[in-house]
Parts: sequence; structure tokens; C-alpha cells
Amino acid sequence: MRYRNLVSPSVLAAHCNESDWVILDCRFDLADPKAGQRQWNQAHIPGAVYADLERDLSAPASAVSGRHPLPDPLDLAERLSNWGIGLDTQVVAYDGNNGAIAARAWWLLRWLGHEHAAILDGGITGWRRAGLPLTDKVSQRVAKHFEVQLHDEMVVDANQLTECLTRGDCVLDARTAQRFLGETEPIDAKAGHIPGAHNYPFAANLDRHGCFLPAEELRVYFDSAMQSTAPSNVICMCGSGVTACHNLLAMDIAGMHGARLYAGSWSEWSSDDQRPVATGPDATS
Repeated sequence: MRYRNLVSPSVLAAHCNESDWVILDCRFDLADPKAGQRQWNQAHIPGAVYADLERDLSAPASAVSGRHPLPDPLDLAERLSNWGIGLDTQVVAYDGNNGAIAARAWWLLRWLGHEHAAILDGGITGWRRAGLPLTDKVSQRVAKHFEVQLHDEMVVDANQLTECLTRGDCVLDARTAQRFLGETEPIDAKAGHIPGAHNYPFAANLDRHGCFLPAEELRVYFDSAMQSTAPSNVICMCGSGVTACHNLLAMDIAGMHGARLYAGSWSEWSSDDQRPVATGPDATS
């Protein structure tokens, strides 16, 4: 059996030592970018390799890009190959507990055409809660050939986003309400949001244990936020194109396929003084 969005700790524990399963540890802290690597060095799920958000899952930022640009597809494919990911490999990504960084890895794999990708529901916190083992041992992976089948249709740029808003598509912003409303902005150039966007904080996808809500509940919440817009006319964004992938994963769990990512997100949009900015509750959902 292959998994395409979520895997439970018990399922991963049963397969983590199999050669056709690859586990990606995606723990990362924006305030301390080396923390994830240190945590992996100290203890990780058996067999897991470390996937760094900025080194492996993003391209270097530039003056005109967002903070976490999409990696070059061929560069990413080479990393995936070196990690032992081939056509039939089941990939499972995890992070601390909320799945925000793991969802970025999941989305990137889908973008490159790899369907057998999922995240560990509840992350390493859920793994520990289940009493499952951790290790500090480094597993050697046998390289495989990762064949890219790029899905460019999964991404929009700033110009395409403007066109989408003009024709009435729905833009869901995964940042917290305080950042969306412009009440605070701890990271990016300006506070506020893209005029016409709706706020859908990614944390709304999770229960109190950091696990995803059931598909039926997610569908109800997204239906309300999307205001009858078809999933194929939905664009997800956030601060830098990372936590937006959490909403895209939640929509996939809910059976709502076809939404796209504005990869540059608010960090790219707000860096250009010519682009409009809104503040306040005019577009909350």
C-alpha cells in the first residue's frame, strides 16, 4: 500500500526499516536555523535523513524573491536521488509536531511528480507520545534515480495572482490573523495582506495534539473559507510559501484537489512598493 497525504506513527513504525521507504526529518526553526540539524543529530526516527528547509527545500533568496523560493527542480531531484528516492519509493516527512515544514517537503515532491509522499501525522511529538524509538545513528541510503515530471500548473507567480484576483479566484493566506490584519509583522517588509485575500491560518487544520482534523471537518471549514469557489480556482499563500503548503495538504486530505501555490507569498509581494497592501478586517473569512 502507498500513502499520499498522511501516515500514522504506528504505520511508519512498521515500515521505517524498509528499503523502499525514505523518511525526511524536516525540523526547522526560523529563529534558530541550525536547531533542526542539532535535533536530528541528537535523536531522530530510525532511518530518517535530515532535510533542511533553507539548504534543501528552498533556493537562495534574492532581492526580488520571497524568503524561501522554490528550489531548482533538477537540484532538488539530485538531492532526492541521493536520499534514495526513486519512482516507487514511499516518502514520509515529519517535523516537530504541526507539519508545517513537512508539508513543504510533501508539496515539493508532488510538484516534481512523485505521488507516494505523505507526512507523519503529529510529527515527532506524536511519535514520542506513542512510545516509539528514536536513534542518533546515521543510516546509509543507496542512491536511486529520481525522474522529474514537473507540474508547473501547481504554481502561480505575482502577475498570475493579480490576474486570478481580477477574475474572482479565492486566495487563502495561511498566516496568523494578527499578521494578516497588519497588527504585527515580525519578519517581512510591510504589515498587512494582499487586497482580496482571505485569512485561513494553517493551525486551523489541526487538533490539540497537532494532528490533522478528519477529512469531513476540513472540507466544511474550507468550503466556508472558499465561499463556493472551486478548488482549482484557489491559490494558497503565507509568509514565504512554506505554511501555505499545509493548507494545500489539508485540502488534499479533504478531497479538494487542484488548488495552487503562490510560492513567493507575502514576503515577495510586500517587497515591491508598487503592489497594493491592505490592512484591517476587510477580507477575513
